[in-house]
Amino acid sequence: MLFDLIATLSAGFLLAGLALGLKFLLRGRTPAWIVPAAAGLGMLSYSIWSEYSWFDRASATLPDGVEVASSNEVQAWYRPWTYIVPQVDRFIAVDHRMSRRNEEHPGQILTGVLLMGRWEPTRQFGVVYDCPGARRADLVDGVVFDEAGGLEGARWIQLEPDDAVLQAACR
Repeated sequence: MLFDLIATLSAGFLLAGLALGLKFLLRGRTPAWIVPAAAGLGMLSYSIWSEYSWFDRASATLPDGVEVASSNEVQAWYRPWTYIVPQVDRFIAVDHRMSRRNEEHPGQILTGVLLMGRWEPTRQFGVVYDCPGARRADLVDGVVFDEAGGLEGARWIQLEPDDAVLQAACR
């Protein structure tokens, strides 16, 4: 967040400096508002670029074996340009490197799920997906595996069969 503040201010100073240089070259024949307008344009442009490029930058840092399964696009009244092109502010990724199957329960898969959001810490947790049953159970306190590898104490959540995260985990 501090980096974004410094970069936003730097973009404003850069464009203000260019406008000031243009004003000097034209010997003052530019309007008086050109320098503050250029500073504002620079800061606004950097902020928009930073918000829109966050998803691509964050997903590019994911290691091999981690697949982005779902993303959330938002529109906000205080960012009117998001009504034209919605902005991605968070996404869910499946960590296939953690995926495990049990021969006793062939339709189920244990895998890791990553929740990543703009301005939020990344969260990672284990999930068991029941692929044929289109449901999931989060591995939270109190959930244990029995002798056969089944779950005890799990709360199963029914999902739509076409749920993007379910489909990514079961592939």
